[in-house]
Amino acid sequence: MQTISFFNLSLTLIPLIFVWYYYKKWTGDSTEIIYSTTRMLIQLIAIGYLLLFIFETKNIILGTFIILFMITISTWISLRVTKDKSKKHYKQIFTAIALSGVIHLVLIVGFVLDLESLYEPRFVIPIAGMIFANTMNALSLAIERFEKERIRIEYEKARETAFKACMIPQINSLLAVGLVALPGMMTGQILSGVDPLVAVRYQILIMVMVLSSAGISTIVYFLLKGKEKVN
Repeated sequence: MQTISFFNLSLTLIPLIFVWYYYKKWTGDSTEIIYSTTRMLIQLIAIGYLLLFIFETKNIILGTFIILFMITISTWISLRVTKDKSKKHYKQIFTAIALSGVIHLVLIVGFVLDLESLYEPRFVIPIAGMIFANTMNALSLAIERFEKERIRIEYEKARETAFKACMIPQINSLLAVGLVALPGMMTGQILSGVDPLVAVRYQILIMVMVLSSAGISTIVYFLLKGKEKVN
């Protein structure tokens, strides 16, 4: 795979400077883009070194801790969009993300990829990251939309609207893949020299996972909310 030099990488900042200028001019905020870009750089460089360590050690206890950390942070970020920040609501979101994520992770790692070892950090950690990030985004959309709709319509209608809304990005991705865009994972594999037909199989795996993990996490969440409503 072609290595990108730091100088060549810095060239990507040129159009970003243009965006920053007009963002500052039109919004009056001169720090947000600089802060977010700087933070992104620091986080990615740090995680790069951390992943080297994780991949080399292959410690399943460390891997379990990382997955629990992902679930905890995903739950906390999802809770940010809701007015109900109680411990009970946190547990509901945590359960929805964890259950959906673990089901898909075990299915993919244990059965679909058919790895020699159940814990191969080079596969488990990136896939877990994609799963939990996806469930977090879907659930955040569902919760935010549900709370707004619940103010004016009954529970079942609000749930229906929220469920449909949170699935729009995932369904759009399935409809557009291969026609409008080549997804990131497939593009990365092709750039690294992987056979496009092999890359396609991995991308199908990811696309199906994206839709079903989002759906299951949302279904679990609303089942827990519905149980609370009955009680």
